[in-house]
Amino acid sequence: MLTDVEHKSVSPVFVGRATELDTLRRALTEVRTGEPRALLIGGEAGVGKTRLLEEFTAEATGDGALVTLGACVESGTEGLPFAPFAAVLRTLRRLLPEEFAAGAAGQEGELARLLPDLGEAALARSGEEGTARLFDLTARLLEHLAAARPVVLVVEDLHWADASTRRLIAYLFRTLRTGRLLVLASYRADDIHRRHPLRPLLAELDRLRTVQRLEVPRFNRAEVAGQLAGILAAEPDDSTVDEVFARSEGNAFFVEELTVAARSGCHAGLTDSLRDLLLVRVEALPERSQHLVRLAAEAGPTTEYALLAAVARLPETDLLDALRAAVGAHILLPSEDGDGYRFRHALVREAVTDDLLPGERTRIGRQFAEALAADPTLVAPDAYVTRLAGYWYRAHDAAKALPAVLRAAAEARHRHAYAEQFTLLERAMELWDGVPEEIRGALRSADHAEVYPHLTARRGPGTGEGPGAPLRYLHLMADAAVAGRLCGQRERAYKIAKKAVRMLGETRSTGESWDEPLFAAWFWVQRSRVAESVGRGDGWQELHTAQELVRGLPPSEMHAEVLSCVASWWMLHRPGPEAYAAAERAVQYARMVGADDDVELAARGTLAGLRIDSGDIDTGLAELREVLADALRRERPHQIGRCYVNLPSHLEGIGRSAEAADLIERGLKESDRYGLLFTATFLHANHAESLISLGRWDEALRSADAAAGLTGQAKPAGMAAHSRTVIALARGDLDTAVRQDAVARSRVGSHGAMPQHALPLATTRLSIAAAEGRVHDARAELRAAAETGFPPGTQRYAWPLLVAAATTESDARGLPGAEEGRADHIALVRRLAKNLVTFVPVCEAQAAWVRAELRRGEGQDTVEDWADVHQRFLPLERPWDLARVALRYAEALLADSGTRPGPGRTQAAELLRTARATARRLGARPLADSIDLLARRARLSLSTRPAATPRPDTPTDPAEALGLTRREREVLSLLVAGRTNRHIAEELFISPKTASVHVSHILAKLEVSSRGEAAAVAHRLRLVGSGAGGSGGEGGREKGVGVGA
Repeated sequence: MLTDVEHKSVSPVFVGRATELDTLRRALTEVRTGEPRALLIGGEAGVGKTRLLEEFTAEATGDGALVTLGACVESGTEGLPFAPFAAVLRTLRRLLPEEFAAGAAGQEGELARLLPDLGEAALARSGEEGTARLFDLTARLLEHLAAARPVVLVVEDLHWADASTRRLIAYLFRTLRTGRLLVLASYRADDIHRRHPLRPLLAELDRLRTVQRLEVPRFNRAEVAGQLAGILAAEPDDSTVDEVFARSEGNAFFVEELTVAARSGCHAGLTDSLRDLLLVRVEALPERSQHLVRLAAEAGPTTEYALLAAVARLPETDLLDALRAAVGAHILLPSEDGDGYRFRHALVREAVTDDLLPGERTRIGRQFAEALAADPTLVAPDAYVTRLAGYWYRAHDAAKALPAVLRAAAEARHRHAYAEQFTLLERAMELWDGVPEEIRGALRSADHAEVYPHLTARRGPGTGEGPGAPLRYLHLMADAAVAGRLCGQRERAYKIAKKAVRMLGETRSTGESWDEPLFAAWFWVQRSRVAESVGRGDGWQELHTAQELVRGLPPSEMHAEVLSCVASWWMLHRPGPEAYAAAERAVQYARMVGADDDVELAARGTLAGLRIDSGDIDTGLAELREVLADALRRERPHQIGRCYVNLPSHLEGIGRSAEAADLIERGLKESDRYGLLFTATFLHANHAESLISLGRWDEALRSADAAAGLTGQAKPAGMAAHSRTVIALARGDLDTAVRQDAVARSRVGSHGAMPQHALPLATTRLSIAAAEGRVHDARAELRAAAETGFPPGTQRYAWPLLVAAATTESDARGLPGAEEGRADHIALVRRLAKNLVTFVPVCEAQAAWVRAELRRGEGQDTVEDWADVHQRFLPLERPWDLARVALRYAEALLADSGTRPGPGRTQAAELLRTARATARRLGARPLADSIDLLARRARLSLSTRPAATPRPDTPTDPAEALGLTRREREVLSLLVAGRTNRHIAEELFISPKTASVHVSHILAKLEVSSRGEAAAVAHRLRLVGSGAGGSGGEGGREKGVGVGA
């Protein structure tokens, strides 16, 4: 092994990059304050990204920062999952042994999936929860290590990153909140084509506040001249600069290669082929060194010295001489850990690999495979199975490649690297037919968490289908379908399940001993789980087919599984009797066959939730609490998480928000204990909803941020955006509301969304339209929601929608453009409300609110209407709703009291005073402004001292109280009737100019900006009836002073 060979870059002088270095320095300065930062460093291959990072990290190290480097591995399917992070953690453990041990204490088994040096990995958690837990532990460990000093974490060649590494990078960038940590990730910008897997990740990371994109440009002519001067140790002449600049186009690596080629006397023979240019120095090496370079190119980006020696089979002196020549020519460099060699630039390795003959690649692959199979210690333990699988595959030896690939797939699954597992399983399916039957027959199936979870363990004796039975192609497909779903390759997972169903149908005619209906049902369930996300419907048809397949067969776990999935689907998409019946049968079957705990608990939980939705609230809550207790006692993490998500959600739905919020906080603690990060994401989203109800809006926004940032999962991120929309609307921030509503719809999906998402989204979209004055668009939102109906159990979402629709109609009363279709729409709201159940006080209060708003919209609401609504909301702990209702109640009291001093004005003042305090605490500016406007118009003081009785000199006529003259009242009555200035002038025998002046004065006194708003306010204030000298109203109260929000 060489350790003392000079391996500096060809150019000893660092040229240019002042702007880029300043950006990196500023980021490190910010990191020193304790706030993590991340930079994505892009640029074409050879432009100088690595050299920039070398210069910066050397400077950072000199300033006291700790630098750790991990590089992504260029490979097909045999790339090591999490390879750069394994290298990073290994370095940090070596440099900070005590702090690393403290940060990893108690979690070594989980972290061993990234760094096997920590010992035996713990038993795998299921699916995405296990991945999320691993990612969270990694983030917390990095934050711990960066607490006392700046840590610069460099990930190079992100364009080669495996899918698991990309997901971990995204997670870290989203969730790192504390610590002096600077994450730098470089990638080849010219490799990121439209379908490159890194492209969507870059777009996602660009939206994060803590992430900055840094593009490394090509050199200009002056910088090329500086680089040439450094390489040549002399000032180049202008012609040389011009030639190299023209041919390299400012690419730093090409400048070096062209200069070396020219200095070696290769001017005349140098072709325009880039590959030929990159091979010039390789071909100048001795033959033995060239052979070693070819071996190293096929071994991988980094090659262990021991492995290279085993394959080269050279005397050590000859081997070292050959390596010394390659290192001295700046083709190879000793690796960072000092145990092997890497190419100075990946472009050279690519050129060497491309120059190999097909037979030569196969031979080299076999040599590496045989050497590694003979001595697994030649590579790191965590790399052995994956590297061996890759070498045998490239050796085109299917019989040896298939077992190795399957072992690598199992290892990837154990490390929660589902993308790599999926790719390896696809490779195994590709190899299957080329492997002799005797080899395949020796392979054994594994008892994986989601692969036939309720079939293999419960087949009868002698069937040969339990764990450890001979592996079949169908088992590979089942593994791949699950892995594809977990890693996001849902389209391919869907197609695999579809192909499996077709194959099972074909086995019927061949007489193979499959329980074909049960296996087919399992694959149909898998198809249902991904159908919606790949645009193949909502998953019902697949579940219905699975249900028909098991119908009439002897009871089995598969029956319980199918029925449980059916019940869950009905509950989420179309709650009703069908869901209830399916859930009851699922529970019966699960108990009858002694099904797995998860199946039984899931079915019981679904049934309990359906009881609550159907009105049997006490029974349903008691059963759901019992399911939670059983899940905790049996330590079933998935069901624990499900109960902690669903139980508070049901409590929120029946108006018990404080109880829901408390339970969510307990759930978050249990989620942390069991590592249920995805559960925590949903809990934060639900927490935001309950905190909004309780009037704890700033806390709600923090919960929404946690839900959106914790895992990046679409549904909770959409729910979080919806919560932000609700608060932004209430606070009068319409721009933010519109943006967040768009985010919510993009994450949840507005077409075919489940009622629990579709109805809240319809409510906010309706409210946004109303706030923007688009009354007809608001009506369209309600009509669209009404077309799908309000299934049983959706009343918690439907009543707020009807409140918003009714309020829109009452606020729009008197607006000329809103009159068309108004009566029909009010009738629609009434019809929908009549058919909607009110099992609980919160729904009864909302129903009363809808009735009162619709009567207000018709000018017929009474004090009694609003007193009833207000009384219903008083005990509900919903301060925002209570404040809005109090405004209407006060308006009704003032309208009913007219100008008479008395208890009505005193009570109205107290209502407004309390409501304004709530509005100000919540930051609900529009509500606070409406309260102040009503108080001004009613001449009420909202100070703490009593001031409900008007002064003796206060005008007694409400129109006069607003400063309207007799002539202005006449003009207002005609304006409300829709007359133009010219028509007003003709009717009152005044000039159009005088009419225009009167209209301007009226707008100013009513504090509105348009004739339509003036008409609406006149209706709300009852200024156009008999008490206001107008031309009559629509009936109802016509006296006193009021205002709309």
